[in-house]
Amino acid sequence: MSEPSPRPANLRALFWAFTRLSMMGFGGVLPIAQRELVERQRWLSAAEFAELLSIGQVLPGPNVVNLSLMVGDRYFGLRGAAVAVAGMIAAPMAVVLALAALYQGLAGVPQVVGAVRGMGAVSAGLIAAMGLKLMPTLARNPLGRALWIPVALAATVAVGLLRLPLWSVILGLGAVSCALAWWRLGAAKP
Repeated sequence: MSEPSPRPANLRALFWAFTRLSMMGFGGVLPIAQRELVERQRWLSAAEFAELLSIGQVLPGPNVVNLSLMVGDRYFGLRGAAVAVAGMIAAPMAVVLALAALYQGLAGVPQVVGAVRGMGAVSAGLIAAMGLKLMPTLARNPLGRALWIPVALAATVAVGLLRLPLWSVILGLGAVSCALAWWRLGAAKP
């Protein structure tokens, strides 16, 4: 069992933590969120982070915003959820609007186009690193390695190679995974 996590001192601390988190990443802050919430703040254990992220991925909207909403709600209810989401989106929205105005005039410059493409590669690498960091939490997955590895590979092939819409992969493989987990958990009961 994981040790209890400290909690944010107040709503202001929650807001600034999510503002800082949101301003540290470009194109995706999930790896940074994992480091901030699990390793630095210790508001969540690695298993709690993985569980909340899993829920956030099947809900509509950006995963990290869903995650912030759930963390805020966990500690301060509806006010905490609103404050955490505001922390996630207020400063980045201002930056994105300013950058969009700047990019409007620089979109034809080859160096700018190359820099934007390079950021995509960095973002993919950060997401892969986060996935590797969260790999140990799968040891407790009810599917077991024999089932979650094929499901993960099927998702990778479906989205990455076959280019199926993400919603259909989540719906299809998600339903299969839930059914398998339910079956495995039922079989484990005495």
